[in-house]
Amino acid sequence: MSEHEMNDETEVVETFHDQVEDVEISKEMKESFLDYSMSVIVQRALPDVRDGLKPVHRRILYAMNSLNITSSVAHKKSARIVGDVIGKYHPHGDTAVYDAMVRMAQDFSYRYPLVDGHGNFGSLDGDGAAAMRYTEARMSKISMEMVADINKETVDFTPTYDSDGEEPVVLPSRIPNLLLNGAVGIAVGMATNIPPHNLNETVDGIKAVMNDPDITIPELMEHIKGPDFPTGGIILGRKGIRQAYETGRGSIMIRSKYRIENAEQGKKRIVFYEIPYAINKANLITKMAALIRDKAIQGVTYLNDESNREGIRIVMDLKKDAQEDVILNQLFRLTPLQSSFGINMLALENGRPRQLNLKQIIVDYIDHQTDVIVRKTRFDLKKAQERAHILEGLRIALDHLDEVIHMIRSSHKDENGLNADLCAAFGFSPVQAKAILAMQLRRLSGLEREKIENEYQELLLTIADLEDILANHERVLQIIRDDLDEMVRRFGDARRTEISDSFVDMDDEDLIPREDIVITLTESGYIKRQPLDTYHAQNRGGRGIKSVTLNEEDSVDTMAAATTHNHILLFTNKGRVYRLKGYNIPNASRTAKGLPIVNIIELLPDEKVQTLLPVPDDKEGFESLLFVTKNGLAKRTSVTEFDNINKNGKLAITLREGDELSYVKATNGHDEIIIAGDNGKAVRFKEEDIRLMGRTASGVQGFNTDGGRVIGVALSHEGDTVLIASENGYGKRSRFEDFRLTSRGKKGVRALHITEKTGNLVSLQSVHGDEDALIVSSSGIMIRLRLNEIGVYGRNTQGLKLINLSDGAKVTKITLVNHEEEEAEEIDIVNDQGIEERIDVETNDHDEMNVYEENVQE
Repeated sequence: MSEHEMNDETEVVETFHDQVEDVEISKEMKESFLDYSMSVIVQRALPDVRDGLKPVHRRILYAMNSLNITSSVAHKKSARIVGDVIGKYHPHGDTAVYDAMVRMAQDFSYRYPLVDGHGNFGSLDGDGAAAMRYTEARMSKISMEMVADINKETVDFTPTYDSDGEEPVVLPSRIPNLLLNGAVGIAVGMATNIPPHNLNETVDGIKAVMNDPDITIPELMEHIKGPDFPTGGIILGRKGIRQAYETGRGSIMIRSKYRIENAEQGKKRIVFYEIPYAINKANLITKMAALIRDKAIQGVTYLNDESNREGIRIVMDLKKDAQEDVILNQLFRLTPLQSSFGINMLALENGRPRQLNLKQIIVDYIDHQTDVIVRKTRFDLKKAQERAHILEGLRIALDHLDEVIHMIRSSHKDENGLNADLCAAFGFSPVQAKAILAMQLRRLSGLEREKIENEYQELLLTIADLEDILANHERVLQIIRDDLDEMVRRFGDARRTEISDSFVDMDDEDLIPREDIVITLTESGYIKRQPLDTYHAQNRGGRGIKSVTLNEEDSVDTMAAATTHNHILLFTNKGRVYRLKGYNIPNASRTAKGLPIVNIIELLPDEKVQTLLPVPDDKEGFESLLFVTKNGLAKRTSVTEFDNINKNGKLAITLREGDELSYVKATNGHDEIIIAGDNGKAVRFKEEDIRLMGRTASGVQGFNTDGGRVIGVALSHEGDTVLIASENGYGKRSRFEDFRLTSRGKKGVRALHITEKTGNLVSLQSVHGDEDALIVSSSGIMIRLRLNEIGVYGRNTQGLKLINLSDGAKVTKITLVNHEEEEAEEIDIVNDQGIEERIDVETNDHDEMNVYEENVQE
């Protein structure tokens, strides 16, 4: 190498060395990664709280609107739309844009799809959409509301990535899209997962916030019940919903909807017709099939996916002896038929990621709409003022028409010079002068002059109205309300996802309305609750109404009256106790069977709930619990022993071999007790005769059943008379003191004269006489009876007819409830046999007033 060449190289190295900057690599990595992460967060992964869209979705809708591919024109090729998006607005790959557009068209991904797709846009089974060259798309009708008035300077625009055009920073978004369709996104170090909601409920919630800016989240949840997924399902409980709405983070459990159908040869079939949101149906069925094949779930003979365009239908046939409730519990535990959905309401607020609660999202939407309405009004006002200004010039010109025409005809100047002369002569502005010069000759007619005047007067009214809107914030809010009402009218629909209070947590009970309920439990273990006013009082001898649809071998076994907020203690025949809130018991229609109780509490094998005991709010008269077994053993235990009961229950009494727990009553510490048997005998003794014992004690002899079984327990503080009923529907009231006071363990005295006509005794309980009685038969019929219609008769009488039973039916249970004030109109008559009758005018029931009373010596 020559010396000259070496000198040149040395100069280059020295020059390059002067441009090198020493940087600490850890600092550079930190700053560069932070810049990258913020770019991903703002430009790709997180939606804007105002329109609920990420940049790619916003650019798709704006490009379709710019191309005039609206809901009123024919579908266009998806490839054309994608090409325009990536060519003008989105500097990323075509796959990312097309995948985003596909999701916007899927009615199982978006609650209210923003793209109207034509062709194969994928399925719930995870099938991908067809290539973009095969599919077509256009804007949906509801997405037109996202871009409404975008050309009226309602939102800011920014240069596109190549500075060759402009794109909106945010869409006007007349609909609250962030809540309606939710959002899913994974950024760097953060993620968002906002569930979709129902339009009707969301609009109600927004209007509630506008009406009361200080509204609380629980109050807001009276309007917005919870997420509403496009695939339906059941949300179990409200705790996760409330937590998410209050903090922006929470988790909810979604369960598939199913029904039990009767298959051939007496077999059962489970049909799942709604599945949790974002669950791949094909993978779900594969998982179910694997569990059945591996014998993890037994009793299934057939599994098939019979879904079609009408909806989801996953069919599972069971063996004849299979227990569907057990199989369902296994499926919900082992498959995505029950899945959790993690809510993380993270969105961009003023360009920064922020965790938002429900109210903050709504407030941000209201603020955005307020800004859009104000900017639109200013735009319209400016246009109206400009037009009015021109019309003012035209009116002046028409008033001086001859002079204007003469000036134009005699002028030798160009347009600019003539324009200046008109302005100088008549005081026109340059805009007015230009409009006058452009005026057509037909505008000089009288009719056209009238049109100009009418238009001018209308514009004055419009300008005044627009100025009033800008000066009155309440009018702006009313416009938002009117727009939302219009959205509900056009796009509102019913909620798809059910929210079940049966799985609600204690923390959420203030969200559950307090109401009086009746809880029924059948012999085979189906439980439900219903509002108490489902059953209206009838006269004695009425046939009642159907309270539950039962299988032939089933019957109503246990009933209790309570409120939705009462604790319910459930005592089983095995001597164990469980605890639920009233609202934890599923609400069902009057004729529905209810839900298997094993789905709510974890019962032991061969264990059955025997007694339902509501705990009153004030616990007045609730000092101790009296336990009475089938064989007449009795014990008292302090109620404090049952303050803490876990999910698996707690032992309440130790039973002797061959015995079962039959009754549990709350006592006040100085009660008198009557215990009755099915043989018609009853014993009365003082509560103090039974000392307080621990939970695990067996008790002492309270009543000698003489080979029978205990059918009722009455306490003196519960009433001064006892209601006694037999299995064939006969009954009466007798005074408490009619039963001789003795010591415990005796055979007792006669409570009702038992004959073949009356059948065995089935119920004895204390009453005041002003209550109503719910009488249930083994056939599922229930009647509500006023006790003041039943007279007080001696112990030795048979009583009178309380309910007319169908062939073979027996009275199974009687429960007391508060008296219902509303009564049917009644009249008394005497029929042609001379028997006094009472006729219920509403039901036309005839009730003979004969009293079946026979004096029998003991």
